[in-house]
Formats: sequence, C-alpha cells, structure tokens
Amino acid sequence: MAQAQAGNKVKVHYTGRLDDNSIFDSSEGNDPLEFIVGQGQVIDGFDQAVLGLETGQSTTVHIEPENAYGERREQLIFVIDRKELPIDIDPQPNQRFQMRNEAGQELVVTVTDVSDNTVTFDGNHPLAGKALTFDIQLVEVT
Repeated sequence: MAQAQAGNKVKVHYTGRLDDNSIFDSSEGNDPLEFIVGQGQVIDGFDQAVLGLETGQSTTVHIEPENAYGERREQLIFVIDRKELPIDIDPQPNQRFQMRNEAGQELVVTVTDVSDNTVTFDGNHPLAGKALTFDIQLVEVT
C-alpha cells in the first residue's frame, strides 16, 4: 500500500466538525479533495494528519486554531461609512465581499453589521479562532 509522504498528490474524503459536533464541511457525495502533501494547499493540521497514512486508512484529528485558520484578530474588524461604498452596493449581514487593504492585498470580508450610516466588516476567516476536528480517509496516493 502506498503511504502519503511530502510531495505526493493525494485524494482524501473528509468531514470537518466544530467542537459542538456540527459539520462545517464534507466531501461526502462529492469527489475527494485532491492536494499535494506539504505544499500548503490545505491547513497545516490537515496536511500533517495525512502524512504517513496508507491508501484506505482513516484517521480523526483535532486541530487547534493555530494549525487551522489562526486566532481571531480584532484588527481585521473595521467600520466604513456607507457614503464611502459604491452607490449600487446594498450590504447585508453575512454577505461577503473582496476588498483591497491599504497595502493593495486582496481580502475577503464578511458584513457583520449594517446601520443607516455605517457598515462593519470582518476580515477574519469564518473558522478563525475555532478548533476543528476532521475525519479523514486517504483514497489515493500518486
């Protein structure tokens, strides 16, 4: 049986759960997730969990925020005056936008609050600050 090593292309089926056991993502009913081990294409804890698995083998791994999407950072929450937004944009809570920060980097933000005068955006990943548990089955190693 092939064993997953750094640099291998792998295919895995997975289910991701939060600490309250709610499922936030799963490949069930879809094609397996394909990525190259050790290339940073998935979160670090997921990458590490696949290392050494043999084809057909399964594992469950609990990943703390620092090895997943990081801790929540308050500096990524900001408020903009509605007058600064394009007139054709009507932001709604939970809506996502792509913006550029002052350094010109693209940032995906989520609208967290809308008032008559302001809009609050959060640039944190929705899973930032959360511990994640994944059930992973290695399907293929190439």
